[in-house]
Amino acid sequence: MMVSSHLPYSSTGYFSTIVSDYISGNPELIPFYKHPVSFESIKTAIEQRRHFNTDRRLLVEALQQQYNDIVLSEKQQLFLQQLANENTFTICTAHQPNIFTGHLYFIYKILHTVKLAASLKEQSPENNFVPVYYMGSEDADLDELGHIYLDGIKYEWKTAQKGAVGRMKVDKALLQLIDQVSGQLLVHDFGEELVNMLKQCYQPGASIEQATFKLVNELFAEYGLLVLLPDSRILKQAFAAVIKKELLEQFSHTAVAETVASFPAKYKVQASGRALNLFYLKDDSRERIEQVNDGWEVLNTGIRFNKEALLQELETYPERFSPNVILRPVFQEMILPNIAFIGGGGEIAYWLELKKVFEAAAVPYPMLVVRNSFLLIDAKSESLMRKLQLPVEAVFRPEFELMNELVKRDSSRQLNLEKEKKQLAEVYSLFKKVAASVDVTLAMHTGNLHKKSLQKIEALEKKILRAEKKNFEAAQRQLHQLKKQLFPNANLQERVENFMLYYAKSGRGFMQAIYENSLSLEQEFMVLEEK
Repeated sequence: MMVSSHLPYSSTGYFSTIVSDYISGNPELIPFYKHPVSFESIKTAIEQRRHFNTDRRLLVEALQQQYNDIVLSEKQQLFLQQLANENTFTICTAHQPNIFTGHLYFIYKILHTVKLAASLKEQSPENNFVPVYYMGSEDADLDELGHIYLDGIKYEWKTAQKGAVGRMKVDKALLQLIDQVSGQLLVHDFGEELVNMLKQCYQPGASIEQATFKLVNELFAEYGLLVLLPDSRILKQAFAAVIKKELLEQFSHTAVAETVASFPAKYKVQASGRALNLFYLKDDSRERIEQVNDGWEVLNTGIRFNKEALLQELETYPERFSPNVILRPVFQEMILPNIAFIGGGGEIAYWLELKKVFEAAAVPYPMLVVRNSFLLIDAKSESLMRKLQLPVEAVFRPEFELMNELVKRDSSRQLNLEKEKKQLAEVYSLFKKVAASVDVTLAMHTGNLHKKSLQKIEALEKKILRAEKKNFEAAQRQLHQLKKQLFPNANLQERVENFMLYYAKSGRGFMQAIYENSLSLEQEFMVLEEK
């Protein structure tokens, strides 16, 4: 049996100030977004979206091409048909094509997207809401996308391929990696099902984009999720006017610079961008475009354009122009009839810098929703928590702090010297009176002596506590094991572990449990305990 509970994100200690402030509606951040998180704001976002001419025909055509060889679920068929209608809107999340989906939070953010779409349909039945996963397949950071962790063990794809990860091919090294992880998966009830799924999706010679597309579809088709692949000629054609504006005016840099200049100083700037926020994408290369005195050049390639040649290249090969982190959200929102974007803390932070970029491009800015987060506590860990008498909210705190409190709580010995400190204060008060009666300047000297004595007593207290901890070695080992299991590498479980072990143990029941316990607009941290 799974039991759920909720916590404020701010109480976990694992989220930045800007995320906590955004969730709480801090007035300092209000100028940097369009819609507060609420159902009323959803209505406003819908009305603003209605006034933007989304090319629905193009979107449906692009999706039909992408799903040409895929058998759609009933929900997917329905959602794809509905996208052609003016009363249909999307709820979108975005992520790169990490191998085997990457971190656990990938599953959470997609199921949050599905849950929010379903929730909005219940509240606004006159409209339709379609969950969409926008795949950032043009990302070229293999160091980030090419590894996973299973039960604390790192598995890494060693390949010499370069350029956009989505365009890389499934090679011998990746197939060998599947064989390696299979050893951990096949011992579980649903391990064989999962390994077969991986092998079907990651076929030799297939692109990572296509492999990820198939895997995500296998996992989420029943929920109606539609995957959008933006590395597309016809979609880039629809974005060509914005690309041209960026090439000729570098408008996005100006817009971001204005925002950053007015951004509260206590928040770290996430993505200030470049003077020109586009890459040139061709074959196995994705390099920055820069404007130089007599034209434009693609770094590290020797490719150069004058104005006429550049605009001709854009008209002939729009798919070769790839937006970076500053312009990718604008591309996403331009081609989708989107009203809400679900992102992690880092994503929300850089989206807060982009409102002026959207305004300059005349594209609607969606509601920003912090994605759901979960802590999954298995039965063994739950039992250990009960044994140590630790409530759920306590396990997020530092291990040394918890251990100190556990020892103080359970020890039968005196571990603090508070009573003795008070007695010492009384003695020094007498000393101070005696000394001051002789020379008033000695009162300050007596106070300093008292302060030094207190410091020595506090150091003694720490030594007493440290000595007593040795009598709690079993509890210390148990606490360490608990923290290691729930917070691998001293981080949130969802930012380290991959979903596959959970799926191998519980199959689609794992996905359903996450979906059923997902929130929509509440923005709280969730804990799922196996009792």
